[in-house]
Amino acid sequence: MAEEKPQEEKTEQPTPKRLEDARKKGQIARSKELNMAAVLIAAAITLGALQSQFGEAFSGIIRHGLTIEPAMAKDPAMMTQALSQAAFRTLGAFAPLLMALMVAAILGGVAIGGWAVSAKPMAPNFGKLNPLKGIKKIFGVRGLVEVVKALAKAFVVGGVGLMFLIYSGTTLINLSRMPISSAINTAGSLVTTVFLLTSFSLILVAAIDVPFQIWNHKKQLKMTRKEVQDELKETDGRPEVKSKIRAIQQETANRRMLKDVPDADVIVTNPTHFAVALKYAEDGNLAPTVLAKGVDLMAEQIRNIGKENRIMLFEAPLLARALYWTTDVGAEIPDRLYLAVAKVLTYVYRLRAAETSINIPWPEKPALEVDTELAAGPRTKKPGKQKPNMRRINE
Repeated sequence: MAEEKPQEEKTEQPTPKRLEDARKKGQIARSKELNMAAVLIAAAITLGALQSQFGEAFSGIIRHGLTIEPAMAKDPAMMTQALSQAAFRTLGAFAPLLMALMVAAILGGVAIGGWAVSAKPMAPNFGKLNPLKGIKKIFGVRGLVEVVKALAKAFVVGGVGLMFLIYSGTTLINLSRMPISSAINTAGSLVTTVFLLTSFSLILVAAIDVPFQIWNHKKQLKMTRKEVQDELKETDGRPEVKSKIRAIQQETANRRMLKDVPDADVIVTNPTHFAVALKYAEDGNLAPTVLAKGVDLMAEQIRNIGKENRIMLFEAPLLARALYWTTDVGAEIPDRLYLAVAKVLTYVYRLRAAETSINIPWPEKPALEVDTELAAGPRTKKPGKQKPNMRRINE
Protein backbone atom coordinates (compact mmCIF):
# COMPACT_ATOMS: atom_id res chain seq x y z
CA MET A 1 0.00 0.00 0.00
CA ALA A 2 1.19 3.46 -0.84
CA GLU A 3 1.99 5.70 2.08
CA GLU A 4 -0.34 8.65 2.56
CA LYS A 5 1.30 12.06 2.26
CA PRO A 6 1.18 14.03 5.50
CA GLN A 7 -1.23 16.93 5.36
CA GLU A 8 0.60 20.23 5.00
CA GLU A 9 0.26 22.53 7.99
CA LYS A 10 -1.61 25.79 7.50
CA THR A 11 0.95 28.38 8.54
CA GLU A 12 0.23 31.27 6.14
CA GLN A 13 -2.08 34.16 6.92
CA PRO A 14 -5.19 34.35 4.70
CA THR A 15 -4.79 36.44 1.57
CA PRO A 16 -7.18 39.28 0.70
CA LYS A 17 -8.81 37.02 -1.91
CA ARG A 18 -9.33 34.26 0.69
CA LEU A 19 -10.93 36.77 3.08
CA GLU A 20 -13.15 38.16 0.33
CA ASP A 21 -14.28 34.68 -0.75
CA ALA A 22 -15.09 33.83 2.87
CA ARG A 23 -17.09 37.05 3.20
CA LYS A 24 -19.14 36.11 0.14
CA LYS A 25 -19.95 32.81 1.85
CA GLY A 26 -21.00 34.64 5.02
CA GLN A 27 -17.90 33.59 6.96
CA ILE A 28 -16.97 36.71 8.91
CA ALA A 29 -15.91 37.45 12.47
CA ARG A 30 -18.89 37.79 14.80
CA SER A 31 -19.14 38.18 18.58
CA LYS A 32 -22.38 37.08 20.23
CA GLU A 33 -21.22 38.61 23.50
CA LEU A 34 -20.73 42.02 21.89
CA ASN A 35 -24.14 41.78 20.24
CA MET A 36 -25.80 40.78 23.53
CA ALA A 37 -24.05 43.56 25.44
CA ALA A 38 -25.08 46.16 22.83
CA VAL A 39 -28.74 45.08 22.92
CA LEU A 40 -28.94 45.00 26.73
CA ILE A 41 -27.18 48.36 27.10
CA ALA A 42 -29.52 49.94 24.54
CA ALA A 43 -32.52 48.50 26.38
CA ALA A 44 -31.25 49.71 29.76
CA ILE A 45 -30.51 53.23 28.51
CA THR A 46 -33.86 53.52 26.75
CA LEU A 47 -35.81 52.26 29.78
CA GLY A 48 -33.87 54.58 32.08
CA ALA A 49 -34.37 57.64 29.87
CA LEU A 50 -38.08 56.99 29.18
CA GLN A 51 -39.01 55.39 32.50
CA SER A 52 -41.79 57.85 33.36
CA GLN A 53 -43.27 57.72 29.83
CA PHE A 54 -43.28 53.93 29.83
CA GLY A 55 -44.96 53.91 33.26
CA GLU A 56 -47.73 56.26 32.20
CA ALA A 57 -48.29 54.44 28.92
CA PHE A 58 -48.37 51.03 30.62
CA SER A 59 -50.81 52.30 33.29
CA GLY A 60 -53.09 53.73 30.62
CA ILE A 61 -53.05 50.45 28.69
CA ILE A 62 -54.00 48.49 31.83
CA ARG A 63 -56.78 50.91 32.77
CA HIS A 64 -58.18 50.86 29.25
CA GLY A 65 -57.98 47.07 29.10
CA LEU A 66 -59.76 46.54 32.39
CA THR A 67 -62.54 48.97 31.53
CA ILE A 68 -65.13 46.85 29.72
CA GLU A 69 -68.62 48.06 29.02
CA PRO A 70 -71.48 45.52 29.30
CA ALA A 71 -72.44 45.98 25.65
CA MET A 72 -68.87 45.35 24.55
CA ALA A 73 -68.70 42.06 26.45
CA LYS A 74 -71.76 40.75 24.60
CA ASP A 75 -70.55 41.80 21.11
CA PRO A 76 -67.62 39.79 19.70
CA ALA A 77 -66.93 42.42 17.02
CA MET A 78 -66.55 45.17 19.61
CA MET A 79 -64.26 42.95 21.70
CA THR A 80 -62.07 42.31 18.66
CA GLN A 81 -61.91 46.04 17.97
CA ALA A 82 -60.98 46.74 21.61
CA LEU A 83 -58.20 44.14 21.52
CA SER A 84 -56.84 45.63 18.28
CA GLN A 85 -56.78 49.11 19.82
CA ALA A 86 -55.00 47.78 22.90
CA ALA A 87 -52.41 46.03 20.73
CA PHE A 88 -51.71 49.18 18.68
CA ARG A 89 -51.44 51.27 21.84
CA THR A 90 -48.96 48.78 23.31
CA LEU A 91 -46.93 48.76 20.11
CA GLY A 92 -46.88 52.56 19.98
CA ALA A 93 -45.85 52.82 23.62
CA PHE A 94 -42.92 50.44 23.25
CA ALA A 95 -41.89 51.54 19.72
CA PRO A 96 -38.87 53.58 21.01
CA LEU A 97 -37.60 50.53 22.89
CA LEU A 98 -38.05 48.25 19.87
CA MET A 99 -36.26 50.73 17.59
CA ALA A 100 -33.35 51.03 20.03
CA LEU A 101 -33.05 47.24 20.25
CA MET A 102 -33.10 46.87 16.47
CA VAL A 103 -30.40 49.52 15.93
CA ALA A 104 -28.23 48.03 18.69
CA ALA A 105 -28.59 44.52 17.26
CA ILE A 106 -27.50 45.71 13.80
CA LEU A 107 -24.56 47.77 15.05
CA GLY A 108 -23.41 45.04 17.41
CA GLY A 109 -23.57 42.49 14.62
CA VAL A 110 -21.49 44.46 12.10
CA ALA A 111 -19.08 46.08 14.57
CA ILE A 112 -16.12 43.73 14.00
CA GLY A 113 -16.92 41.83 10.81
CA GLY A 114 -18.66 44.46 8.75
CA TRP A 115 -21.78 44.07 6.65
CA ALA A 116 -22.12 40.89 4.61
CA VAL A 117 -25.23 39.51 2.90
CA SER A 118 -25.10 35.89 1.79
CA ALA A 119 -27.66 33.13 1.36
CA LYS A 120 -25.08 30.32 1.58
CA PRO A 121 -25.26 29.93 5.39
CA MET A 122 -28.99 29.17 4.99
CA ALA A 123 -28.32 26.33 2.53
CA PRO A 124 -28.73 22.82 4.01
CA ASN A 125 -25.44 21.31 5.18
CA PHE A 126 -25.82 17.72 6.31
CA GLY A 127 -22.20 17.68 7.45
CA LYS A 128 -23.28 19.67 10.50
CA LEU A 129 -25.35 16.66 11.61
CA ASN A 130 -22.21 14.58 12.04
CA PRO A 131 -22.03 13.70 15.77
CA LEU A 132 -18.23 13.44 15.68
CA LYS A 133 -17.93 17.07 14.63
CA GLY A 134 -20.34 18.07 17.38
CA ILE A 135 -18.25 16.23 19.98
CA LYS A 136 -15.09 17.93 18.70
CA LYS A 137 -16.74 21.32 19.08
CA ILE A 138 -17.86 20.54 22.62
CA PHE A 139 -14.49 19.25 23.81
CA GLY A 140 -12.34 21.44 21.58
CA VAL A 141 -10.90 24.91 22.10
CA ARG A 142 -14.13 26.54 20.99
CA GLY A 143 -16.20 24.58 23.50
CA LEU A 144 -13.76 25.44 26.27
CA VAL A 145 -13.99 29.12 25.38
CA GLU A 146 -17.79 29.00 25.45
CA VAL A 147 -17.70 27.43 28.93
CA VAL A 148 -15.27 30.10 30.14
CA LYS A 149 -17.49 32.85 28.72
CA ALA A 150 -20.59 31.39 30.39
CA LEU A 151 -18.82 31.23 33.75
CA ALA A 152 -17.44 34.75 33.26
CA LYS A 153 -20.93 36.11 32.53
CA ALA A 154 -22.33 34.36 35.59
CA PHE A 155 -19.60 35.69 37.88
CA VAL A 156 -19.64 39.22 36.43
CA VAL A 157 -23.41 39.67 36.37
CA GLY A 158 -23.88 37.85 39.65
CA GLY A 159 -21.11 39.83 41.30
CA VAL A 160 -22.51 43.17 40.14
CA GLY A 161 -26.00 42.17 41.25
CA LEU A 162 -24.76 41.03 44.66
CA MET A 163 -22.78 44.24 45.21
CA PHE A 164 -25.82 46.32 44.26
CA LEU A 165 -28.03 44.27 46.60
CA ILE A 166 -25.64 44.88 49.50
CA TYR A 167 -25.41 48.58 48.66
CA SER A 168 -29.22 49.01 48.34
CA GLY A 169 -30.27 46.61 51.11
CA THR A 170 -31.49 49.37 53.44
CA THR A 171 -33.58 50.97 50.68
CA LEU A 172 -35.16 47.63 49.80
CA ILE A 173 -36.13 47.00 53.43
CA ASN A 174 -37.67 50.47 53.73
CA LEU A 175 -39.90 49.96 50.67
CA SER A 176 -42.60 48.36 52.86
CA ARG A 177 -42.78 51.50 54.99
CA MET A 178 -43.18 53.94 52.10
CA PRO A 179 -46.43 55.12 50.52
CA ILE A 180 -47.50 53.03 47.56
CA SER A 181 -46.68 55.68 44.93
CA SER A 182 -43.24 56.40 46.43
CA ALA A 183 -42.49 52.69 46.83
CA ILE A 184 -43.35 52.03 43.16
CA ASN A 185 -41.14 54.89 41.94
CA THR A 186 -38.24 53.83 44.18
CA ALA A 187 -38.53 50.19 43.13
CA GLY A 188 -38.58 51.22 39.47
CA SER A 189 -35.42 53.30 39.93
CA LEU A 190 -33.67 50.39 41.65
CA VAL A 191 -34.62 47.95 38.91
CA THR A 192 -33.47 50.37 36.20
CA THR A 193 -30.16 50.98 37.98
CA VAL A 194 -29.34 47.30 38.46
CA PHE A 195 -30.29 46.63 34.85
CA LEU A 196 -27.90 49.36 33.68
CA LEU A 197 -25.04 48.09 35.85
CA THR A 198 -25.39 44.45 34.84
CA SER A 199 -25.71 45.39 31.16
CA PHE A 200 -22.56 47.52 31.20
CA SER A 201 -20.71 44.79 33.08
CA LEU A 202 -21.09 42.55 30.02
CA ILE A 203 -18.65 44.85 28.21
CA LEU A 204 -15.88 43.10 30.15
CA VAL A 205 -16.89 39.74 28.66
CA ALA A 206 -17.25 41.26 25.17
CA ALA A 207 -13.77 42.83 25.45
CA ILE A 208 -12.35 39.33 25.85
CA ASP A 209 -14.55 37.68 23.25
CA VAL A 210 -13.98 40.16 20.39
CA PRO A 211 -10.18 39.61 20.06
CA PHE A 212 -10.71 35.86 20.35
CA GLN A 213 -13.31 35.84 17.56
CA ILE A 214 -11.04 37.87 15.25
CA TRP A 215 -8.11 35.54 15.98
CA ASN A 216 -10.25 32.41 15.56
CA HIS A 217 -11.71 33.68 12.28
CA LYS A 218 -8.25 34.25 10.76
CA LYS A 219 -7.04 30.93 12.18
CA GLN A 220 -9.85 29.06 10.44
CA LEU A 221 -8.96 30.75 7.13
CA LYS A 222 -5.21 30.13 7.34
CA MET A 223 -3.67 28.63 4.23
CA THR A 224 -0.85 26.27 3.34
CA ARG A 225 2.04 27.51 1.25
CA LYS A 226 0.79 25.47 -1.69
CA GLU A 227 -2.64 27.12 -1.44
CA VAL A 228 -1.03 30.56 -1.49
CA GLN A 229 1.09 29.63 -4.51
CA ASP A 230 -1.89 28.15 -6.35
CA GLU A 231 -3.94 31.28 -5.65
CA LEU A 232 -1.17 33.52 -6.97
CA LYS A 233 -0.90 31.42 -10.10
CA GLU A 234 -4.66 31.52 -10.61
CA THR A 235 -4.89 35.28 -10.05
CA ASP A 236 -1.78 36.31 -12.00
CA GLY A 237 -2.53 33.84 -14.77
CA ARG A 238 -5.80 35.46 -15.80
CA PRO A 239 -5.43 37.39 -19.07
CA GLU A 240 -7.60 40.27 -17.87
CA VAL A 241 -5.49 40.64 -14.70
CA LYS A 242 -2.24 40.59 -16.66
CA SER A 243 -3.62 43.09 -19.16
CA LYS A 244 -4.74 45.42 -16.40
CA ILE A 245 -1.37 45.19 -14.64
CA ARG A 246 0.47 45.93 -17.87
CA ALA A 247 -1.80 48.89 -18.57
CA ILE A 248 -1.21 50.31 -15.09
CA GLN A 249 2.55 49.79 -15.39
CA GLN A 250 2.63 51.42 -18.83
CA GLU A 251 0.56 54.38 -17.64
CA THR A 252 2.86 54.88 -14.63
CA ALA A 253 5.97 54.66 -16.81
CA ASN A 254 4.55 57.14 -19.33
CA ARG A 255 3.62 59.60 -16.58
CA ARG A 256 7.11 59.38 -15.08
CA MET A 257 8.71 59.64 -18.52
CA LEU A 258 6.81 62.80 -19.48
CA LYS A 259 7.98 64.52 -16.28
CA ASP A 260 11.58 64.29 -17.57
CA VAL A 261 10.89 65.88 -20.97
CA PRO A 262 11.48 69.51 -19.74
CA ASP A 263 15.10 68.51 -18.90
CA ALA A 264 15.87 67.45 -22.49
CA ASP A 265 18.39 69.26 -24.74
CA VAL A 266 16.61 68.38 -27.98
CA ILE A 267 13.62 66.39 -29.23
CA VAL A 268 14.25 64.46 -32.45
CA THR A 269 11.02 64.01 -34.45
CA ASN A 270 9.75 62.10 -37.48
CA PRO A 271 8.18 64.84 -37.58
CA THR A 272 4.70 63.53 -36.63
CA HIS A 273 4.81 59.83 -35.81
CA PHE A 274 7.98 59.53 -33.70
CA ALA A 275 9.54 61.73 -31.03
CA VAL A 276 12.62 61.08 -28.88
CA ALA A 277 13.84 63.47 -26.14
CA LEU A 278 17.64 63.45 -25.63
CA LYS A 279 19.80 64.75 -22.79
CA TYR A 280 23.59 65.01 -22.63
CA ALA A 281 25.31 65.77 -19.33
CA GLU A 282 29.02 66.53 -19.80
CA ASP A 283 29.82 65.65 -16.19
CA GLY A 284 27.59 62.57 -16.17
CA ASN A 285 27.15 59.81 -18.74
CA LEU A 286 29.65 59.21 -21.54
CA ALA A 287 26.90 59.31 -24.16
CA PRO A 288 23.53 61.11 -24.51
CA THR A 289 20.59 59.36 -22.89
CA VAL A 290 16.96 59.01 -23.94
CA LEU A 291 14.67 60.76 -21.47
CA ALA A 292 11.41 59.96 -23.27
CA LYS A 293 10.20 58.42 -26.50
CA GLY A 294 6.86 57.70 -28.11
CA VAL A 295 4.82 57.25 -31.25
CA ASP A 296 1.64 58.93 -32.45
CA LEU A 297 -0.27 60.28 -29.40
CA MET A 298 2.67 59.91 -27.02
CA ALA A 299 4.94 61.58 -29.57
CA GLU A 300 2.46 64.46 -29.78
CA GLN A 301 2.49 64.85 -25.99
CA ILE A 302 6.31 64.90 -25.97
CA ARG A 303 6.36 67.56 -28.68
CA ASN A 304 3.77 69.69 -26.88
CA ILE A 305 5.72 69.56 -23.61
CA GLY A 306 8.86 70.46 -25.56
CA LYS A 307 7.18 73.50 -27.12
CA GLU A 308 5.89 74.64 -23.72
CA ASN A 309 9.43 74.47 -22.29
CA ARG A 310 11.14 76.03 -25.37
CA ILE A 311 13.01 72.83 -26.27
CA MET A 312 14.12 72.60 -29.89
CA LEU A 313 12.33 70.09 -32.14
CA PHE A 314 14.82 68.68 -34.65
CA GLU A 315 13.24 66.93 -37.65
CA ALA A 316 15.22 63.83 -38.61
CA PRO A 317 12.91 60.93 -39.56
CA LEU A 318 15.53 58.17 -39.85
CA LEU A 319 17.37 59.24 -36.69
CA ALA A 320 14.11 59.51 -34.71
CA ARG A 321 13.06 56.00 -35.73
CA ALA A 322 16.55 54.59 -35.09
CA LEU A 323 16.65 56.10 -31.60
CA TYR A 324 13.15 54.82 -30.86
CA TRP A 325 13.85 51.23 -31.92
CA THR A 326 17.36 50.86 -30.47
CA THR A 327 17.31 52.70 -27.13
CA ASP A 328 15.17 52.26 -24.02
CA VAL A 329 14.07 55.16 -21.83
CA GLY A 330 16.88 56.08 -19.43
CA ALA A 331 19.56 54.24 -21.49
CA GLU A 332 22.49 55.63 -23.47
CA ILE A 333 22.27 55.71 -27.24
CA PRO A 334 24.19 52.99 -29.19
CA ASP A 335 27.65 53.82 -30.53
CA ARG A 336 26.42 53.54 -34.12
CA LEU A 337 24.36 56.69 -33.54
CA TYR A 338 27.03 58.71 -31.72
CA LEU A 339 28.10 60.76 -34.72
CA ALA A 340 24.59 61.64 -35.88
CA VAL A 341 23.43 62.65 -32.40
CA ALA A 342 26.66 64.59 -31.79
CA LYS A 343 25.98 66.65 -34.92
CA VAL A 344 22.42 67.34 -33.73
CA LEU A 345 23.55 68.45 -30.26
CA THR A 346 26.34 70.60 -31.70
CA TYR A 347 23.81 72.30 -33.96
CA VAL A 348 21.46 72.88 -31.01
CA TYR A 349 24.22 74.38 -28.83
CA ARG A 350 25.43 76.67 -31.65
CA LEU A 351 21.86 77.73 -32.37
CA ARG A 352 21.34 78.70 -28.70
CA ALA A 353 24.57 80.68 -28.72
CA ALA A 354 23.60 82.47 -31.94
CA GLU A 355 20.22 83.42 -30.47
CA THR A 356 21.89 85.13 -27.51
CA SER A 357 24.79 86.85 -29.32
CA ILE A 358 24.94 88.82 -32.55
CA ASN A 359 28.65 88.01 -32.98
CA ILE A 360 28.07 84.28 -33.48
CA PRO A 361 26.99 83.26 -37.00
CA TRP A 362 23.78 81.33 -37.54
CA PRO A 363 24.66 77.61 -37.93
CA GLU A 364 23.61 75.47 -40.88
CA LYS A 365 21.51 72.38 -40.34
CA PRO A 366 23.83 69.35 -40.42
CA ALA A 367 23.73 66.43 -42.80
CA LEU A 368 23.24 63.13 -40.96
CA GLU A 369 24.21 59.59 -41.86
CA VAL A 370 21.97 56.94 -40.27
CA ASP A 371 21.98 53.19 -40.78
CA THR A 372 18.59 52.35 -42.31
CA GLU A 373 18.70 48.95 -40.61
CA LEU A 374 18.49 50.66 -37.20
CA ALA A 375 15.56 52.78 -38.36
CA ALA A 376 13.63 49.85 -39.84
CA GLY A 377 12.49 48.45 -36.50
CA PRO A 378 12.83 44.97 -34.96
CA ARG A 379 10.39 43.22 -37.32
CA THR A 380 12.51 43.67 -40.43
CA LYS A 381 15.90 42.86 -38.91
CA LYS A 382 17.61 39.74 -40.27
CA PRO A 383 20.00 37.54 -38.29
CA GLY A 384 23.67 37.42 -39.14
CA LYS A 385 26.24 40.07 -39.94
CA GLN A 386 25.17 42.42 -42.68
CA LYS A 387 26.84 45.36 -44.29
CA PRO A 388 25.40 48.59 -42.93
CA ASN A 389 23.33 50.55 -45.42
CA MET A 390 24.26 54.15 -44.68
CA ARG A 391 22.03 56.86 -45.97
CA ARG A 392 23.18 60.43 -46.11
CA ILE A 393 20.50 62.97 -45.32
CA ASN A 394 20.78 66.69 -45.63
CA GLU A 395 17.76 67.88 -43.72
